[in-house]
Amino acid sequence: MRIIAYLRHSLGAVALIVLLLVVQAFTDLSLPHYTSDIVDIGIQQSGIEHAAIDAMSEDTFESVCMLSAPDDEALLREAYTRSEDGLYHRGEGFDLNALDDAVEIPLVAVTYASQIGVDVSSLRGAYDAGQITKDQIAQISQQVVDSLGEAGESLLSQQAIEAAKAEYQAIGYDLSAMQMGYLLRVGALMLGLTALGMLAAVGVGFVVSRTAANIGKTLRQRLFERVVAFSDREVQSFSPASLITRGTNDIQQIQMVTVMLLRMVLYAPILAIGGIIMVSTTNASMSWIIVLAVICLFVVVGVLMYFAMPKFRIMQKLVDRVNLVAREMLTGLPVIRAFDRQQFEQDRFDDANTELMKTQLFTNRVMTFMSPAMMLIMNGVSVLIVWVGGSYIDNGTIQTGDMIAFISYSMTIIASFLIIGMISIMLPRADVAAQRVNEVLNTKPSITDPSQPKDAALGKEGGAEVVFSDVSFGYVDEDGDGAPEPVLQHISFDVKPGTVCAIVGSTGSGKSTIAKLLERFYDVSDGSITLDGIDIRDLSQEKLRATVGYVPQKAFLFSGTIDSNIAYADAGMEDVRVEEAARIAQASDFILEKEQGFESEVSQGGTNVSGGQRQRLCIARAIAADSRVLLFDDSFSALDYKTDANLRAALKESLGEKTLIIVAQRISTVMDADQIIVLEEGRMVGKGTHPYLMETCREYQEIAYSQLSEEELKGGEA
Repeated sequence: MRIIAYLRHSLGAVALIVLLLVVQAFTDLSLPHYTSDIVDIGIQQSGIEHAAIDAMSEDTFESVCMLSAPDDEALLREAYTRSEDGLYHRGEGFDLNALDDAVEIPLVAVTYASQIGVDVSSLRGAYDAGQITKDQIAQISQQVVDSLGEAGESLLSQQAIEAAKAEYQAIGYDLSAMQMGYLLRVGALMLGLTALGMLAAVGVGFVVSRTAANIGKTLRQRLFERVVAFSDREVQSFSPASLITRGTNDIQQIQMVTVMLLRMVLYAPILAIGGIIMVSTTNASMSWIIVLAVICLFVVVGVLMYFAMPKFRIMQKLVDRVNLVAREMLTGLPVIRAFDRQQFEQDRFDDANTELMKTQLFTNRVMTFMSPAMMLIMNGVSVLIVWVGGSYIDNGTIQTGDMIAFISYSMTIIASFLIIGMISIMLPRADVAAQRVNEVLNTKPSITDPSQPKDAALGKEGGAEVVFSDVSFGYVDEDGDGAPEPVLQHISFDVKPGTVCAIVGSTGSGKSTIAKLLERFYDVSDGSITLDGIDIRDLSQEKLRATVGYVPQKAFLFSGTIDSNIAYADAGMEDVRVEEAARIAQASDFILEKEQGFESEVSQGGTNVSGGQRQRLCIARAIAADSRVLLFDDSFSALDYKTDANLRAALKESLGEKTLIIVAQRISTVMDADQIIVLEEGRMVGKGTHPYLMETCREYQEIAYSQLSEEELKGGEA
């Protein structure tokens, strides 16, 4: 089981849990025994536990010694001594079980001899006079026992207790006080055991909860760290919706089953083994009832598993599906409303939700049969035990308390196997969840740091030189097979430090892919990308992304404040640096218009600011990081022309030493660039300045004339 593997780092806690469970099982299994003692000894025997009573009259003691075997007589005369009150009192330190065996038959014979017309006093006089021997005495004792009938032989110890009770009464003992003393003593012991069991149960619950919570925390942490290390390729292979389900629902399943595993699965066999041992000491002749009940339990559980298990296996995938549809609906809500497709999306969600509901209803309905079936088995076992046990009590084989204890132990054993059966149904579903989590944890990121990064060789001041050397790239599918056609083919260009390089092209030409390759969200298929002459694959990802500041195509803000979003690269960033980045990004005006300024709240994703404001805050975030290279992936598309122009002017004025790479759709955004790269279907079809490309590159001309007039292209205001 994969879940058990998660416990390898918690062996100390597991050992403590097992110890506490043993203590709890000991208390739980001891209570039925003491309940039996209260019924048999405390109530029926008036609190008298042993036939070897505490004191006997001289006449009774001498008669018992006479009727005992020579060895037993010697033991009794050693154990009992005559006191000043004329009674023979039992000494301390003797084996009471041995004394019981020695005194049972003689004491019963003394008490019931009159039933067969034997005068014990006359018999003792004859024995003292040497007229009869020990062998003859033994025959008389056996006649007394035989006269009691079949019940006398099987319940000899009970008859001995009755004889002891009569002797206590004869010598003046208060039987009521003896009975109450025994009941109070055993009751206090039971209360103590109950308190101990309660403490053990509380301790188990505490340790189990902490252990399971720690496993859940560790798994979520490991899963998050692994997902953060994933490239876009791994994220898309699992899908964000599935990763969310694995990090929440699946780990919750694992945590819940871990609690049950440690609390119940470990406890059930301990309790079952202890119960079987106690049953064997109570009455092994009725053990076949327990075997029959366990077989019935396994038949019921097996049938339920046969019908429910296939549904459990697909349930997590259906949860993934519901999350996926819900996520798409919430993300694309404006589009849904714009096209009036609310009903269509609602129907799509209802289909996914209904399928999950039907699966859950089926499993729940199947499982509802378990409780009544188990109650039927347990109640049937109780009735069968009472029926069979009643005949045993009638025959004198067992006492009433023994039957009560047997019922308790039987229910304990059956409940233990019931727990194991229920857990056996839940474990496979949790194992599926663990498998899904392990799929993520065992997936190696395709983008990794080199064993010996060359971070120290990278420059620290000014802009960095970026060189693409014969770069080709193609996306791969989930199986790792390359796409039929590369997205980029043989791209070569270099960007000098402190210059502006623009990348333009039609939709799907590979512009954003170049940005992702430079940020090393993917690795090139062929060729290389270098920073200051160092292949980016020889740099640590931390150093690379600290050197290349990135503004993604889709602007995204985190929940928090405007200040925390701009200072995302460094939580301790000075206010002056934050304000300067906002000024360059043309964001200061709308920030200062807000009542709380830079401390204004930003909702998740930046949904409480406009698209243009969100874009400018993302640009300010990249500028504030003070990277040597700034990479803008179509980051000006949400800005109006005036703001676009002001922003480019501010970048040129304030960040002249930085290397700027701008991926853009607008020709007006890139006209002033030192170098423009033109892409068409993954190939570089033009490279140069705006005037040069207007003369030499047909693709660039088509894009330019589709956006601006001839006058604007020659240097007029765009």
